[in-house]
Amino acid sequence: MHRKAYFLLLVTMLFWAGNAVAGKLAVGHISPMLLSGLRWALVIPVLAPLGRRHLAADWPALRPHLWLLLFLGFLGFTVFSVAMYGALIYTTATNVSIEQGGMPVFVFAASFLLFGTRTSAAQMAGFALSFAGVVITAIHGDMDRLIHLDVNFGDALMMLAIVAYGVYTAAIKARPQVHWTSLMSVLCAGATLGAVPFIAAEAAAGAMVLPDLRGLAIVAYVVIFPSLVGQALYIRSVELIGANRAGLFINFLPLWGALLSVLMLGEAFEPYHALALLLVLGGVVLAETGGRRAAAPSP
Repeated sequence: MHRKAYFLLLVTMLFWAGNAVAGKLAVGHISPMLLSGLRWALVIPVLAPLGRRHLAADWPALRPHLWLLLFLGFLGFTVFSVAMYGALIYTTATNVSIEQGGMPVFVFAASFLLFGTRTSAAQMAGFALSFAGVVITAIHGDMDRLIHLDVNFGDALMMLAIVAYGVYTAAIKARPQVHWTSLMSVLCAGATLGAVPFIAAEAAAGAMVLPDLRGLAIVAYVVIFPSLVGQALYIRSVELIGANRAGLFINFLPLWGALLSVLMLGEAFEPYHALALLLVLGGVVLAETGGRRAAAPSP
């Protein structure tokens, strides 16, 4: 069972890494708040023919949890997307990809606070290594920046994004047991409603950029792969191995993201990126090994 989850998670991380590259390519072709809103709004009509019957059958189970699920859609989908696409205006896709490796830190913390989930020493050590890699990326390998708290605005926005998604990953454990299309429909509804104020503020500030041809192609990519397919695979993986262990695979985002950013965007790969990658990938191996031991039944 865990091997199937590993494969699904690696594919999911590839799609999500492509989302960071798409967000960087979107700069000047579609504004970030509009892209975030369209991303989730357009998933709903795609889901409708696939999950209409499931949604009708699952509605009695969904209804008592409706407000929670709408809020989680706003937190994990809208807040994350708005912060990430905004961050890509100010920082590189390589940095954004590596910084997403910090999400497991907040998955662990939120899982403990919300559900009392136990965390092994190996998992704690693994996320400490991963978080060190995120910090190195945020300060661009310059310790003077850390001492003076001089962090790029885009990197700071990305920190907000990973906190939001970490809490979402832990809290989604409280969802009712329904078909994935039913769950995604409600989450996307919450995300779409939550995006409206951001889009309105963007328009009021005169910062809205309507999509051109490249912008439309980017919208199509983020709707189909990171949003629809990626989220469905991630939800299934959490069901198979739990939020803590699934969240650790977010550390593979830096590997895919750095590779795609260099190949597709021509971004420079700096020595501090290499150190950060070693830390986050070492962290995921250590923590996942500890997670499997902790999940194993006692003899």
